[in-house]
Amino acid sequence: VYDRIARAQNLEAKGIDMHIGSQITDLEPFENAFVLMADLVHSLRDAGHHISHVDVGGGLGIPYAHDASPPPDPLSYARVINRHMASLDCDLILEPGRIIAGNAGVLITRIEYVKKGAERDFYIVDAGMNDLIRPTLYEAHHDIWAVQQPDPKKALQTTHVVGPVCETGDYFALSRDMPPMKKGDLLAIMSAGAYGAAMSSTYNSRPLIPEVLVDSSRYHVIRPRLPISKLIEFDSVPGWL
Repeated sequence: VYDRIARAQNLEAKGIDMHIGSQITDLEPFENAFVLMADLVHSLRDAGHHISHVDVGGGLGIPYAHDASPPPDPLSYARVINRHMASLDCDLILEPGRIIAGNAGVLITRIEYVKKGAERDFYIVDAGMNDLIRPTLYEAHHDIWAVQQPDPKKALQTTHVVGPVCETGDYFALSRDMPPMKKGDLLAIMSAGAYGAAMSSTYNSRPLIPEVLVDSSRYHVIRPRLPISKLIEFDSVPGWL
């Protein structure tokens, strides 16, 4: 197909890009895809095209739950790439993706209110769906830990962890077993390093939250909190009003 399109448009193919999906934690799909990709490069070259680079797409996924099976290590993934791509004599473009950043990021949020219910409690926190939309958008699981070690003698309770935005989809966890907590306690929403800040927004006029880079005892604010004044200064009133 690529060859026919290139010929129809009188173009010469320079590179091949591949993307077989996200959050893949098994090497077999990559093996299968790289075999096909190598065959395509050979076919295009046989047809007279100069292929100078290949982009093998996104990398390995990550475990979002602490008890999930770990994915293959990056070195094993690199061996699969090398096995099929090394003989092509092409520049190689890698998109390692969330395996590097995913579990390196944590969203810290404070409980603003504990709402008691007949069957479960609600922990209403100051972070919202605009800060991390993956649970709302994909029903994605993120582990949620208490920042301060909870009392192990106290039984867990079924809890919804929700945000302050007035939307039914404004939640981080539904019917999650959580330790009993109170207003002011901090929660850590794990695995927020990939598709957290990148998908955040100022929905409902909620300013973007700060991002802090932490290295052992050192930290640096790499993106400060956006003040409300900055958020609304983009608006203007037309001259005829």
